[in-house]
Amino acid sequence: SRHKQPCIVCVRSCPAQTPQRKMGAETVVVQGVAPVVAKEAVKSQTRDRSRSPRAVAQSETDAKLTQDSVLDLDLFDGHSAEDIFRSKDGRSGYTYDDLICLPGHIAFGVHDVTLDANFTRKINLKTPIVSSPMDTVTEHKMAIAMALNGGIGVIHTNLSLEAQIKEVTNVKRYKNGFILDPVCITPTTTLAELDDLRRKCGFTGFPVTENGNMGSKLLGLVTKRDTDFLDNRSSTSVGSIMKKIGDLTVADECIELAAANMIIREKKLGKLPVVTKGGLLIALVARTDISKQAE
Repeated sequence: SRHKQPCIVCVRSCPAQTPQRKMGAETVVVQGVAPVVAKEAVKSQTRDRSRSPRAVAQSETDAKLTQDSVLDLDLFDGHSAEDIFRSKDGRSGYTYDDLICLPGHIAFGVHDVTLDANFTRKINLKTPIVSSPMDTVTEHKMAIAMALNGGIGVIHTNLSLEAQIKEVTNVKRYKNGFILDPVCITPTTTLAELDDLRRKCGFTGFPVTENGNMGSKLLGLVTKRDTDFLDNRSSTSVGSIMKKIGDLTVADECIELAAANMIIREKKLGKLPVVTKGGLLIALVARTDISKQAE
């Protein structure tokens, strides 16, 4: 009978020092509340005890319907995409775990869906996907792949100024079907070294440039037919057996892919180098890529 804090309703047997009402063998004692509140509590208990089986069943049915309606409302909980992405008040960025998409019925066709989004005020993306400007994520290869799929790649800045310019230039010059980073060799490369390179790379034809790098002056092209049946492979250099630039068919840097493919078909070439007016190698078109595009 001695509570440190007043309670609402306490069911027990106790002496009549507090407002109380007899209910069979029990006494409902209300401590710390007005007698009117105690009276309402007693009436509530009386109603609960006087329910018929039919009333109890109806009460359970009503409770189930109420629970089902709450679950239905939960399906519509949250925010629409319009509220999240186009609200003037919402300027937050989201990551993968921030949003949960709930499936639902749509009243439109797939052909009505557009994923166009603005990356900047002047750059529009067909697919709103951007690759991170990290040195382990985005350089020219990733930027090209993102662009081909409608997105965009941001090249990282952990490079020298010259290297950054080269990466951006590779992206800007890319045309689907052109090889922008072919493996090049120098004219002093021996046939033994060339054999090792072939086993490592998996192909047999290589452009020969002054310093063995892309973007330098093209000197010639060496293929498997040029090196077959030759002895002294450790002492014979590529420069002595390659097909020199004067005997090669080359394409101008402004050529379109369709025209380059036509040249390869008509002249039965394995590879077509693309050079600048100064003779610098900037790309390569291969016959095998034509077959892949046809497939």
